[in-house]
Amino acid sequence: MAKHLTPEREGLAEAAHALEHGGLIAYPTEAVFGIGCDPSNTDAIERLLALKQRPAAKGLILIAASVEQLDGWIGELPAPCLSHMLDSWPGPVTWIVPPGAAVTPLLRGDHAGVAVRVTSHPLAAALCRAFDGPVVSTSANLSGESPARDLDTLRAHFGPRIDYYLDGPLGGRDRPSEIRDALTGAVLRP
Repeated sequence: MAKHLTPEREGLAEAAHALEHGGLIAYPTEAVFGIGCDPSNTDAIERLLALKQRPAAKGLILIAASVEQLDGWIGELPAPCLSHMLDSWPGPVTWIVPPGAAVTPLLRGDHAGVAVRVTSHPLAAALCRAFDGPVVSTSANLSGESPARDLDTLRAHFGPRIDYYLDGPLGGRDRPSEIRDALTGAVLRP
């Protein structure tokens, strides 16, 4: 049975413990609820993709509480590109960057790069800090459907197939994060 967690310290610790053991966690982000897992756990990623009915070719986003948490997940970037990316964080801008050694093909999908963001959402960032690393973050919806903006809708879609629901307010944005290519600066999703 799925468990409802409050954003207090104990709830975050329990959510982080679940992530360490392959769990799927739903949590609020800047605009919609997300579903996340440990990006180094292939079984958890496959479970997440199956839950969402999301083709693995699309790739996934990693969110972190700080750029330091992305060490090993981001490859080399020219200094001006890195500076431009860092100027946008923390915030609702996801960047496609060259993948670091820790990135698996399941995270990249059919793309050459990996999508990363230092989140400005306080609860999503607190989850990353409690986990002590980045978390896979994908919108809480079946592939091609609208993402959930409240826990009741989320539970109606996924029920006990998500291990933990972390309760908290959304960040107030009306659409998901902007996506940009870090090497070219191109806006891929406004």
